[in-house]
Amino acid sequence: MSVQIIKVKEADDGMRLNRWFLKYYPNLTLGRLQKLLRTKQIKVDGKRAEASLRLSAGQEVRIPPLKEGEAEPEKSAVLAKKEIDFIRSLVLFKDDNIIAINKPSGLAVQGGTNTRFHVDGLLDGLKFEKEERPKLVHRIDKDTSGVLLLARNRKYAELLTKAFREHRLPKTYLALVAGCPPEEYGEIKAPLKKAGEKMIISPDGQAARTLYRVLDNVGGRFALVEASPLTGRTHQIRAHLESLGCPIIGDDRYFGPERKKFNLFADKLHLHAYKIDLSALYNKQTLITAPLPDHFKAGLAAAGLELTARP
Repeated sequence: MSVQIIKVKEADDGMRLNRWFLKYYPNLTLGRLQKLLRTKQIKVDGKRAEASLRLSAGQEVRIPPLKEGEAEPEKSAVLAKKEIDFIRSLVLFKDDNIIAINKPSGLAVQGGTNTRFHVDGLLDGLKFEKEERPKLVHRIDKDTSGVLLLARNRKYAELLTKAFREHRLPKTYLALVAGCPPEEYGEIKAPLKKAGEKMIISPDGQAARTLYRVLDNVGGRFALVEASPLTGRTHQIRAHLESLGCPIIGDDRYFGPERKKFNLFADKLHLHAYKIDLSALYNKQTLITAPLPDHFKAGLAAAGLELTARP
């Protein structure tokens, strides 16, 4: 490979030089990059550059001859038409900066052991007219359905990540539970700590707070509960509702010592990320709502519960 001069794209404006190389030359190791910078083989606009340099659109990056394998560019996933059609069928909202999808229960957000089909692997199908693939900015459990936000550019990836971290994007979940909370509404304050594959309530855990409201119940046997996490701990709603004695129907991990199955309901987690409020980002009321999945609607009907609009 000979020397290349590459112009920085608008999409990469403000990106640190080391992250730019990670994006476009993922096979170039950090040690090798630092050596090329130290020996002035990599330059920006003809000048020596540091790894921390923030790039501006239009600047020219000098790429020296690289070893075999180091020069392989970022690869886009080659998706089948049915995969593209599938991921696009989930879109709830799309503008120049954000995409929201209604993730089905059972679809993982990212890959892992024995997980080959996941949202992250399908994101090239959501490029639409843009060059960049959307970016994940938060996650919901594999078995939880509902609203998942994606950023369509780096600027909004940073804005959304910061907004989630500061809890400025209120989220509302719906849960079909066994039993019924003792009070119609309240706040669960129970610190959570990781123990194996579960989160347990522990005095030395991280602070966790969840607002809840009972929307409907049938004689205390089953209830439809609205839950709004004020903190973002793993499995927070699942562990908190179990702590009230009201585990979520279909939950493998948070259902007391032995999970109980009901013939009334599908063998799926009945937890749905129902709404997310983006008003803080758009400076106007912007609420995204994800329709309930079929298994959840069937569960409500089987239990004789109703989801009705409430203030």
